[in-house]
Amino acid sequence: MKNIFFAVLYLLLISFTNCMHVKEIESVRKMEDIGSTLQLFVDDSLIDRMNRLSFTLHTPDLREVVFVYDKPWEGLQTGYITMLEDQGVYRMYYRGGGDETREYTSLAESRDGISWTRPELGLVEVEGSKKNNVIWTGKEKGYCESHNFSPFIDQNPAALPEQRYKAVALGRHIDEKGERKIALVAMASPDGIHWKRIREDAIITEGAFDSHNTAFWDVVEKRYVCNIRVGREGWRSIARCTSADFLSWTRPEQLDFGDTPLEHLYTNGIVQYFREPRFYFGFPMRFVPARKTIGFVPREIDGTSDAVFLSSRDGLHWDRRFMEAFIRPGLNPNNWGNAHGNLTPAWGILKTAENEMSLYWVENGVEMPRLRRGALRMDGFVSLKAPYSGGESVTRPLIFNGSRLILNYSTSAVGRIRVEMQDPEGTPIPGFEEISCDEIYGDEISRIVSWGKNPDVSALSGKPVRLRFLLKDADLYSFRFTTE
Repeated sequence: MKNIFFAVLYLLLISFTNCMHVKEIESVRKMEDIGSTLQLFVDDSLIDRMNRLSFTLHTPDLREVVFVYDKPWEGLQTGYITMLEDQGVYRMYYRGGGDETREYTSLAESRDGISWTRPELGLVEVEGSKKNNVIWTGKEKGYCESHNFSPFIDQNPAALPEQRYKAVALGRHIDEKGERKIALVAMASPDGIHWKRIREDAIITEGAFDSHNTAFWDVVEKRYVCNIRVGREGWRSIARCTSADFLSWTRPEQLDFGDTPLEHLYTNGIVQYFREPRFYFGFPMRFVPARKTIGFVPREIDGTSDAVFLSSRDGLHWDRRFMEAFIRPGLNPNNWGNAHGNLTPAWGILKTAENEMSLYWVENGVEMPRLRRGALRMDGFVSLKAPYSGGESVTRPLIFNGSRLILNYSTSAVGRIRVEMQDPEGTPIPGFEEISCDEIYGDEISRIVSWGKNPDVSALSGKPVRLRFLLKDADLYSFRFTTE
C-alpha cells in the first residue's frame, strides 16, 4: 500500500509540474513583445492595473485660418480635403464647385503647412481659362470623380513609377440588374498632378460612397486598405475593404466600435500614425441631422456636426472610449449651420514643427468655407493624467529591445514622474526601484529615464518586465525603448 501511495503521489507531482510548465509557457506567450516601438497611451491594451489616473483626450489648439476657398471653382460646396507631404512639400487636394454645376479637384501647396499657394497648372479650363490650380474634373458635372477624389502616395515597394500616386474617386458601374449605380474607381499619377483612370471598371461597388472614402498602402499589413461610407442599422457608418493589387478588393467589412452607441459618422479620416504605423487613428465628422442650424434658415438637409477621435491597433477593431467631441463647432455661429460643409476634418496629419503636428478642418461653411489649422504636441492625442494627489499605473509583462527608456510627458511646476521596473510577479528589480528613479519634471517630447543617474536598461532587454509609472500632477503621452 505504501508503494502505491508514493507512486500516486509521484504521478500527481509530475502532473502538477507539467501543468505549471504549461502555464509558464502560456504566460510567456501572452506577454507583449513591444521591441523598440513607440507606445501611446490611447487605450489600456498594455495596462494591467491603474489607480487614480485617467485617460484624457486632448483637443487641438486652435491656430490660424490657412486657406479661404473663394475662387470661382471653389465656393460653398468645397470639401473632402486631403493633406499629405511629398519630399518636403505639403500638398492639399480638395473638392470645389457644385454638384449641380460642375465639381473640380484642385491642388494647393505649402512649405510650412501654414502659408498655401495655388500653383497655376494650366490643365483644366474653368470659365474660359486654364489659369488655375485645377487638376481634374469628371466626365459628368456632379457626383463624378471630382466629388470625393482621395489621393495618397503609394508606399508599396512594388508600385510602378507611373503609379506612385494613387486615388479612389466616385464613379459608376452597372449592377447585376442592369441599373447604373455609384461605385469607386481607381486612378493613378506619377507626380500627383497628371492623373488618369487605371481602368474603366469600378474597383469597389458595395457601399454608399457619397463621402470622403480613403485608401492607403498599409505598411504593417502589406496590403491596400480602403475605408468607405456604408449604412448600418439606419446610421451612417464606416466599413473597409482590402486588396493586394489595388484592383481586386474584398467585400466591405463593418468596423467594430465595440459596445458604444451608433452615431452618424459621415467621413472617416483614418490614417496610420506617421510616428508609429501600428497605431491607426480616425477623425470622423459626426453628423447630428435632428438638430437644426442656429441663427439661420434651415436647409433642406439640415443638422449640426463636430468631429470625434478613434483609435485602433489593427484598423478593424476600434476604441471609442471618447464619445466626447475632439473638435467642437465653437463660438463662430457660421460653424453651426450647413452641417455637411462644417467641422469636416481633412484627411491626413502634417508635421509642422519639431515637436508639433497639425490637423485641419473646414469651417465657416454658411458664408465662405475656410480651412482652420489645429496643433498638437507629438503623440498628444491622449494622455494618462494624474491629479495633484498622484496616481500610478502598472503594465502587463512586456518584452522590449533597447538600452534607454524614453518618455513623452508634461508636469506642472510641482508635478513629477517616476518609473519602476518590476519582474513579471511585480517585484521591483534591484537598481530600478521607484526610490532609485531620478525625479522627472518639466515638459519634453523625449526624456531619458535614469535610476541613480544610470539610464542603461540593456541588462533587462529581451526579458519580461513590468513598468510601474508613478505620476503627480502630470500627463504621460507615450514611451518607447531605444538603442540610441
